[in-house]
Amino acid sequence: MSTQAPPAPATPSTHGPSLGRAALTIGALGVVFGDIGTSPIYTVQTIFNPEDPHPVPSTPDNVLGVISLMIWSVTLIVTLEYVTFVLRADNDGEGGILSLITLIRRRAVPGSRRTKAGLAALGIFGASLFFGDSMITPAISVLSAVEGLEVVNPSLADLTVPITAVIIVLLFLAQKFGTERVGGLFGPVMIVWFTVIGVAGIGGIVQNPEVLKALSPTYAIGFLTGHFHIAFFSMAAVVLAITGAEALYADLGHFGRPAIARAWLILVFPACLLSYLGQGALVIQDPVANLSSPFFLLVPEWARLPLVVLATAATVIASQAVITGAFSVAHQAIQLGYLPRLRIHHTSAHAIGQIYVPWINWVLMFSVLTLVVTFQSSHKLAYAFGMAVTGTITITTVLFFYLARHRWQKPAWLVYGFGSVFLLLDLLFLSANMTKLVHGAWLPVLIGISVFTVMTTWQRGRALVTARREQEEGSLREFVDALHTRRPAVVRVPGTAVFLNRGKETTPLAMRANVEHNHVLHQHAVILSIETRPVPYVPPAEQVVLDELGYADDGITHVTAYFGYMDEPDVPTALSRICGAVPEMPASLQDASYFLSTIDLEVGEDTGMPRWRKRLFVATSGITADAADYFRLPRERTVVIGSRIEV
Repeated sequence: MSTQAPPAPATPSTHGPSLGRAALTIGALGVVFGDIGTSPIYTVQTIFNPEDPHPVPSTPDNVLGVISLMIWSVTLIVTLEYVTFVLRADNDGEGGILSLITLIRRRAVPGSRRTKAGLAALGIFGASLFFGDSMITPAISVLSAVEGLEVVNPSLADLTVPITAVIIVLLFLAQKFGTERVGGLFGPVMIVWFTVIGVAGIGGIVQNPEVLKALSPTYAIGFLTGHFHIAFFSMAAVVLAITGAEALYADLGHFGRPAIARAWLILVFPACLLSYLGQGALVIQDPVANLSSPFFLLVPEWARLPLVVLATAATVIASQAVITGAFSVAHQAIQLGYLPRLRIHHTSAHAIGQIYVPWINWVLMFSVLTLVVTFQSSHKLAYAFGMAVTGTITITTVLFFYLARHRWQKPAWLVYGFGSVFLLLDLLFLSANMTKLVHGAWLPVLIGISVFTVMTTWQRGRALVTARREQEEGSLREFVDALHTRRPAVVRVPGTAVFLNRGKETTPLAMRANVEHNHVLHQHAVILSIETRPVPYVPPAEQVVLDELGYADDGITHVTAYFGYMDEPDVPTALSRICGAVPEMPASLQDASYFLSTIDLEVGEDTGMPRWRKRLFVATSGITADAADYFRLPRERTVVIGSRIEV
């Protein structure tokens, strides 16, 4: 018998009407575009760096070819592929490469199980590379801005690393305040940033209008076909112009596609193009004097220090884009079973995607600081950065066009036509970055392989543990039937016990252990399952559903507690609402004892996984959030009963 119908699932909204279109667009500017919007600081400088293992001569023809290649790479990959196409592939409002995996794995999508499994593995590796991107972006972005001090005063060079480290620590400390607040603070700063770099770019163009020729794609094509031996290697740095494209998609759940598209087309895209053109004009005019830092040299000497300060603020915001993206990817990985349950704070009542994950935050901070201290300059990190970006973008392209063809049934000519163009460009970038493996590109590959190994190991280990746990739990029906014939007899003691469980088909391990070892069971036993709905709040009247399961004579009841994603999952408070209101529910529930079933994992001799992966799985389980704290259970009335399972 059910005393209350469960709340109807609601389609999550990526934003509420109270925020308004303008507020969402400004918020998106402050969170989503920092990464790609600060690429002009270091991209041109890196391409023509004479210390590069494959330097690009700064001749006028080469400069026009490189700038044209940058402009059309941004146009094709960011504007056309991501903003126009990929952002449409949302999973209930959420974006990111793991959303593509979820969509592909649904039954409605044609394809063999082996094909889907292969694409899922590819997507997991892409998500793993994105975590590498999330570590490298803050390091290279903030370093590149603070290095502007060397242009203002070369004697300040020794302060670059310490200042960068302090800024990064402050950035990660600010994450707990939430994306909405951070975006509202950063949005106006980014409006100023894009306005300034656009105006500075116009100043450079006015000095040498010849650079406007680079707007024609013929210069990019001519550079690739006529000087391929130079153009190919330059693409390892040209890719820096599109860094942040994947962050646009990963942050989709924070602001939604319309706000992201508006901000990109109206302000970000034009400002970046003007800056690249202005820097190109400066290099053509005097390649010797202006190669060291064309971005900062675009402005008059009196404006360089203020520009360094503004650039530093902008690169902090650039870091914000990938940090929030990492939170989103981690959250989706948890939902898909590739990471253990971590404590997640929802920071907005308007957007389900706005979250803060403390454990991920501190791991990223430690990793970023390590990179800053180890590499100590932005140009040394440039090739590591490019590898992470190109790998993730290439995988996203493959998954998206598979989805377009097999789920949305788009015409083959359309899918293969656009897909071939994008994939060819992606593979060119990826191949160029592969030549930089010994110069730093190995770093994101190593990070990607490490994270991929952890995620797939957890997924496999979790499946093994779930199968063994179900065997140990056994059927709840058979367990209840055996209560009447068990010897020695089970003593029913006064009071109420609440057993947290995943469903109502199997017996909670804590309940089974209490009966088998203590030979007692409370007079009233409540089996509690918890579900999170994709809505901010579930009304109190709809928060609990009672089902006797046909065991009323045995005093066993099943309750499902529903919480919204903004609700605190306070189990005692939710259960207290039905005490006395429902005849079948004992009034003593407010003084109930709570029983948790915990699993003590141990490396065994089973052949399900290699021994080293078993050890990794057991170690990873140590970061799982504490269930008693998570569900607000009273410590003095909570009993934890463990069971040992070998993997």
